[in-house]
Amino acid sequence: MSKDISSVVSDWPYDPDEVSARWIQADDGTRKVQLRLDLGVFQMEVEGRPDGTRPRGFLSLLDHYVEEEIRAPGKTLPYQLDSEACSDLQQEVMQYYYRIMAFHALGDYKGVIRDSDHNLDLIDIVSEYALDDEMAWQFMQLYPYMRMMNVRAQTELNLQQGKYPEAEATVREAIADLESFFAENYEPANEDGTPVPPPPELESMRELLAQIDRRRPRSAAETLKEQLARAVELENYEKAAFLRDQLKSIQGFGNRAPGKKRIRPEGRENSN
Repeated sequence: MSKDISSVVSDWPYDPDEVSARWIQADDGTRKVQLRLDLGVFQMEVEGRPDGTRPRGFLSLLDHYVEEEIRAPGKTLPYQLDSEACSDLQQEVMQYYYRIMAFHALGDYKGVIRDSDHNLDLIDIVSEYALDDEMAWQFMQLYPYMRMMNVRAQTELNLQQGKYPEAEATVREAIADLESFFAENYEPANEDGTPVPPPPELESMRELLAQIDRRRPRSAAETLKEQLARAVELENYEKAAFLRDQLKSIQGFGNRAPGKKRIRPEGRENSN
């Protein structure tokens, strides 16, 4: 069997402006995910570590360190993570990063949540136990992206289920977390005094909040209020007056208690 992947690459053109991924059935019958990159194709396992290995007998290096932390006195690792350990963990975090990209492109939001949770936990472990701050920062700077991807996937699942309040609450919490992260770790201005542009992850979360509002179903009254505000803004006062009357009519009916009511409480049989 030829080991040349030219046919695979030529049949799957690379677009640098688009993340391309696909599911495939491997020769052994298992399902795998492929990610198209500029120099070829990444093929990854769907479960466990993307490369299919079991480091130190665990599903991942993160699982190994979490288990050691649980078993340690005071649930604290009795050692720090040196450069070699951090290098191994950096390889793992990047593997999961690529699979997150693939899952997101394929609309596998549960996969995105699972893998981004993995990397967020891994970042947390390294930030606590890395031998020095520089090593820790190599991982911590990935936090905004992983948080963003996790929340985007959670939000999409919530919206698919019509859980608009839950979606909004999740995004607002993420915005607060990211604002805190950037305030603690980045300067608000450049050396020349000009303000630093908003981080793309934070802008993405704010846009996501706006998307939730746009996708949320409107009641008739809410729709009329939006149309009324727009008419006033455009100084179309004739239309605004009409919409205001319509809104008053709807709100008037809305104040009535649900269910049928007799005009005469005693009933028709006592009308004589």
